[in-house]
Amino acid sequence: MTGEPTKPRPGEVSSAARAGKTGSLLDTKSSTADDIAKARATSPHAAGSRGRLVFALDATMSRQPTWDMACALQADMFREAAALGSLDIRLVYYRGFNECRATGWISDSAELAKLMSKIDCRGGNTQIGKVLSEARREAVASAVRAVVFVGDAMEESVDDLCAKAGELGLLKVPMFMFQEGHDPTAERAFREIARLTGGAWCRFDPGAAAQLRELLRAAAAYAAGGREALKRLSSSGSGAAKLLGQMK
Repeated sequence: MTGEPTKPRPGEVSSAARAGKTGSLLDTKSSTADDIAKARATSPHAAGSRGRLVFALDATMSRQPTWDMACALQADMFREAAALGSLDIRLVYYRGFNECRATGWISDSAELAKLMSKIDCRGGNTQIGKVLSEARREAVASAVRAVVFVGDAMEESVDDLCAKAGELGLLKVPMFMFQEGHDPTAERAFREIARLTGGAWCRFDPGAAAQLRELLRAAAAYAAGGREALKRLSSSGSGAAKLLGQMK
């Protein structure tokens, strides 16, 4: 695939997203020290600002059951955020042979659900490195507050992934790594990515919609309202308590 993801104008959803289409995604170059310093100087939780969350999914064939769950549960992310403020989501997914795509920023749950319903899972290897590169680029460009990743495997160089995760940590963008199943290689990598970014790793059982719902709601609360919102939610939700207990 060549080219950058289609970028919307400020405050708009891209025409590709409206049409249920996504742009292609390639690895981008590393952020410079100036980029990182500039992004850190801009508070992602400024009063009145919209929360921005990158929602990344493994859409390879083994993920079909959880993809279906995510389509149904992503609305809960928006509802949780609506109670706290506002939230824009950028969907990133990979599947098949070297295919990794990203939408524009989406602020309507129905629109995201419609888009996700048009995506089918295809066999292929993981491309978590591209997800990290996209998250880093958006963190510099548009003050992303958090990244959610849902997956069940890791088939890449863990050292390369950790180097990219470290840059996200410098940008103060936590990654919430939600693992389906018990693959030990994925768990080691996901835990380390979460640690390096100041985020959290949590496991959910295959097909466990309630567990995934709690975790997604907690991540949305953080993206919309920061640590204080996550603290408030932790009093009534186990997912929020799990995330908060790991975050630095």
